[in-house]
Amino acid sequence: MTQTTEKVVIFRLADDHFAADVSAVERVLKHQPPRAVPNVPAWILGVIDYQQRVVPVVDLRRRFELPDAAASDHARILILGSGGEWIGVVVDAVTEVAAIGAADLQPPPKYFRGLAGEYLRGLVRRDDRIIIVLDPERLLSATERIVLERVVAESSGADR
Repeated sequence: MTQTTEKVVIFRLADDHFAADVSAVERVLKHQPPRAVPNVPAWILGVIDYQQRVVPVVDLRRRFELPDAAASDHARILILGSGGEWIGVVVDAVTEVAAIGAADLQPPPKYFRGLAGEYLRGLVRRDDRIIIVLDPERLLSATERIVLERVVAESSGADR
């Protein structure tokens, strides 16, 4: 019997390692400062233009209640497919693309870094580290999606 595997993009935030299914990652971009948008939650950094679309950018450090850090040369913006839309997420570094076995995926904890376990697919132990596998489709609540839709709508109509 063969074990089902999937490819994931592994990235780092502070000392934690996260992953997202490679099929959910549209692109990995070198970090660029997003265009600021007024009156948004602190975890929304602003918007960028990507493939002629306005894409909201989320600071995952703030989203996961980690301390802010200055962007380094290793910082990246992952363009993720989420709920039929693209969102950009800022990460400290992309470390690798790896295959994980479905049998290695353990159920997520009830809460992790202020994020409900329902937003996570699970945990994978690899060598001496734990990798938190995100579910990009459930990363944002319905209310947060509405906020991002408003940001995109307002930014798309704004003069540049």
